[in-house]
Amino acid sequence: MPFALTMAWRESRGSRRRLALYLSSVSLGVAALVAINSFRANVTASVHAQARTLLGADLELRARSPFPDSVETVLDSLHRSGAPLARVTSFASMALASRTGRTRLVDVRAVAGGFPFYGAIATSPPGQWASLRGRRAVLVDPAVLVYLDAAAGDTLQIGDSRFVIAGVVTDAPGDVALWSAIGPRVYLSAEYLDETHLLRFGSLAQYRAYFQLPEDAVQRFLNRHNKLFQRYQISSETIAEQEEDLTRALGRLARYLGLVGLIALLLGGLGVGSAVNVFVLEKLDSAALLRCLGARQRTVLTVYLLQAIALGLVGAGAGVVLGVIVQAALPAVLGGFLPLDVSVTLQWSTILTGLGIGSGTAALFALLPLLRLREVSPLRVLRRELDLGAGPRAARPWRLAVYGAMLAGLVGLARWQAPRPIVGYAFAVAVLVSTAALWLTAKGLIWATRRWFPRRASYVVRQGIANLFRPQNQTVAVVLAIGFGVFLITTLYVVQRSLVGQFALDARPDRPNLVFFDIQVDEKDSIARILSARGVRPLDLTPIVPARMTRVNGRPIDSLAADSSRRRSPWALRREYRNTYRDTLVSSERLIAGSWWSAARREGELPRISVEEELAAEAGLRVGDRVTWNVQGVPVETRVASLRQVSWARFQPNFFVVFEPGVLERAPQTFVVLARSEDPVARAELQRDVTLAYPNVASLDLTLVQRTLDGVVSKVTLAIRFMALFSIASGLVILIGALTASRLQRVREALLLKTLGATGGQVRRIFLTEYCAWGSLAALTGVLLAGAAGWAVMTRLFELPFRLPALPLLVVWIAVCGLVAAVGVAHSRAVVRGTPLALWRELSE
Repeated sequence: MPFALTMAWRESRGSRRRLALYLSSVSLGVAALVAINSFRANVTASVHAQARTLLGADLELRARSPFPDSVETVLDSLHRSGAPLARVTSFASMALASRTGRTRLVDVRAVAGGFPFYGAIATSPPGQWASLRGRRAVLVDPAVLVYLDAAAGDTLQIGDSRFVIAGVVTDAPGDVALWSAIGPRVYLSAEYLDETHLLRFGSLAQYRAYFQLPEDAVQRFLNRHNKLFQRYQISSETIAEQEEDLTRALGRLARYLGLVGLIALLLGGLGVGSAVNVFVLEKLDSAALLRCLGARQRTVLTVYLLQAIALGLVGAGAGVVLGVIVQAALPAVLGGFLPLDVSVTLQWSTILTGLGIGSGTAALFALLPLLRLREVSPLRVLRRELDLGAGPRAARPWRLAVYGAMLAGLVGLARWQAPRPIVGYAFAVAVLVSTAALWLTAKGLIWATRRWFPRRASYVVRQGIANLFRPQNQTVAVVLAIGFGVFLITTLYVVQRSLVGQFALDARPDRPNLVFFDIQVDEKDSIARILSARGVRPLDLTPIVPARMTRVNGRPIDSLAADSSRRRSPWALRREYRNTYRDTLVSSERLIAGSWWSAARREGELPRISVEEELAAEAGLRVGDRVTWNVQGVPVETRVASLRQVSWARFQPNFFVVFEPGVLERAPQTFVVLARSEDPVARAELQRDVTLAYPNVASLDLTLVQRTLDGVVSKVTLAIRFMALFSIASGLVILIGALTASRLQRVREALLLKTLGATGGQVRRIFLTEYCAWGSLAALTGVLLAGAAGWAVMTRLFELPFRLPALPLLVVWIAVCGLVAAVGVAHSRAVVRGTPLALWRELSE
């Protein structure tokens, strides 16, 4: 070992810079893993420290309707025993700024009591939250002022009541920035809620009660009243439950990002293997000389393996430092998703794990080409051809063992980093399939250029194509590196584009871009007249009737949960549904079982309903089942006539259950009106007119929703792209490293060509031909794999239709080809410009 250490140090002197370039790609992979895993640990610690602040209380009870008298009795009893009680009623409503005339759908939150019990709500000006009670004033999200072009001191109309904007809420427990983009909040005192006259029949509202209790009293209280809360569909959340949910959700996000970082690490390992392969070819003579001097096989292998391990530790150490820096930046990148402040601290266990994984990856990928040194014969010093082909066959068992270790390492890392085992195994399979496809592509390129060599092409083209299969070529390494990077980034782009496309508004003249909802029966005709006065014709009028299931095939809902013959979801059976009735299917629906009611119902036949397929699976419903509904106290028995597949991503009213006409027309109901107006100013004025006439009616400009969704999806992909940059950087490092590793041979080629009379321009075009072939094939393979992966994600994971963005993918292909060519030409500039004498001197050195 002392001899091996001494020789490893001496032998590394001439190759440290070159191998360090490849090990920098390992550094990028280690940096990605250290940053993500340290960030995940920071998030877990922050959630644990801020759990009470996030919930604002020790216990939260939620319901979609006002708490019944029996539940109110329990809550009052607990409050009288000394437990502080606060209430928050939240619902969507239109807000109108009196000064500017602008309107916006907002999330109104009426607060009563001392909420929050833990943490504080920060306002500007300070101290406004404590004085909100007893004031006809509101506090708003900053986004509300932007949307309404309003300012503090302006008047805001909500329903039939007007409030002064006292200030803005700058920070609140559990605040997530993305929520403000979808539904900016407006806070008011609950004592003025009735004056708004907004909570009418059919209004969607959520009623919350918050308690401050000793830790051991929370679970006892829930256990004592669990059956009562289940009967009335009242859900609860405790500090422990919220901590567990947040940790799980944010941990999954971090683990998905970690998988992206794992690809960067694998690319780094690939770069190490390619570099060491070229390094080994140059060291075969030195290894043979060591054998002549008496060194054993294992000693020769140890000398060079120690170099790879040492440089791997150096590269992993640099990656750890970079990962710590990135870790500090991640809270800002992911700030839109985080409901808490993440404190950044060093995670020594993660740092040590990153060092081990980085150095282990470098050693494992270096070991495969290093095995050739183990079989070098001492006779190679005299006859080099004697060693050709003997080494690889003799080392085959060792190579198989290394391949097995690589596979086990890939599966183990993917399983460790993935949020679920199945995701880790699927990731490992995807990496193997992609690697195999790229490897076959590279090998196919080498074989094809030899088989169908363009002998009639110009000399420059022939020479450039021949470089693809010359000895010590880097075709496989470059195609794998560039192809992997293109595959990853393009897959992210394809999925993002497809998801956004699902929410894109139809630009045809007959498609709606404006929706009004919560319209009462006696208001629909008046609203139609308001629309007509503005020159807008209602495109669709949809009734909505709330109802609950009470029996299925004559059995009460409560008894079905214990039925083991069919798998049923209690939530699906007990929730309140908002149903509709019509005589036709709409464009977002497709019948998959049963038949539609094209003919009139026969006398004595039960009314027919159509059920969405996923609800039918959750509730255990089949075609022909009898379902009894409670429609505002009136029982209505129906028969399941069909099952439908619904595209929920379409911007139109979609329903879980559709009744046939002639059943619900006389039931209490509200309406949704769809309309279209080309002029955005006219749409804003129309919303203002409806809000002034009927404050309870809410409206949405679907183009605004589209822009909001685009922004949300863009922020979601920003985090993934941030980590994907490590993979891109790794691919570029491997590309540059491949050119550096073959620099000596390029110097020889340039020297020979220039000695024979070739000009610098001819040499440049020869290299350019090689780079273009590399880039075009690698990019094409990556783009094709990305298209296949995008199709699989959209159709299998999201269960949505997929459209291949052919033109953008073509642009990606051309751009990557240009990038590879530019990097290659820039890196070979010194070789091309050098004179034969200068190249001779460099070669002799």
